[in-house]
Amino acid sequence: MPADNNVTEFVLLGLTQDPIRKKVVFVIFLLFYLGTLMGNFLIIATIKMSPALGSPMYFFLFHLSLSDTCFSTSIAPRTIVDALLKKATISFSECIIQVFTFHFFGCLEIFILILMAVDRYVAICKPLRYTTIMNRRVCAVLVGAAWVGSCVHSLAQIFLTLSLPFCGPNAIDHYFCDLEPLLNLACADTYLVNLLLVSNSGAICTVSFVTLMLSYVVILHSLRSHSAEGRRKALSTCISHIIVVVLFFGPCIFIYTRPATTFPVDKMVAVFYTIGTPLLNPLIYTLRNAEVKNAMRRLGGKKVSDDER
Repeated sequence: MPADNNVTEFVLLGLTQDPIRKKVVFVIFLLFYLGTLMGNFLIIATIKMSPALGSPMYFFLFHLSLSDTCFSTSIAPRTIVDALLKKATISFSECIIQVFTFHFFGCLEIFILILMAVDRYVAICKPLRYTTIMNRRVCAVLVGAAWVGSCVHSLAQIFLTLSLPFCGPNAIDHYFCDLEPLLNLACADTYLVNLLLVSNSGAICTVSFVTLMLSYVVILHSLRSHSAEGRRKALSTCISHIIVVVLFFGPCIFIYTRPATTFPVDKMVAVFYTIGTPLLNPLIYTLRNAEVKNAMRRLGGKKVSDDER
């Protein structure tokens, strides 16, 4: 904690101060969070228990569902509890932890989405070398690098936060701790910190999004040489990935790539990518993926058979 920091806790103003609307927030966040847990745990369990889902794509999907679960858990449980309180407070150390976990799992999701795009590129554009290039060891190393990279990014956010002196107002006009609302409370010039924020979080979001979209353009262009059945299967998988990429990166780019200004709509945009996207991801991947749906049916049938014995 900075030496000249007189603030020991922050007040989270949340999405609303109206008691009736806070109950609505409680219900919505609770339902969305429970849906996120059930959907992602179902995908995690299905991939772990289904030998048919042993390809690299599902290895990465496993880690995407895991990061989605942890990403939502870093925000939703506290918001659910805070919606029941008249005054929601968070200590300085808890705020720092929330900044770290939120950015860690958010960045991890970005890196996993990039790895999934790489996997699809190799599978579609270099099918004969796919098993050699994307072997288990390579996949494990890539995921490990994603975890390390996410940790480095989150530590940078923490160092930026700890560099800010807080000596005055402690009311955060948000429902969770993040650098953008914290910048408004710092009693110092935050121009440089904001510049570093944009070059860190903003650059990761923008560069990753552009890279992903270009990679899928290349993949879709290469499908012209495939058979009709191959095109249909690959197109279905790629469309699922593109939908997830757009839903996740759109709000993130809106929040993290602009100067230190806040808009009333910021909190609603944050709601979408903190609890909306983690809920939609498992729905998108299960509804549009026949292999995952079939594996779930087989597991369900196996469980029924075991229960009847």
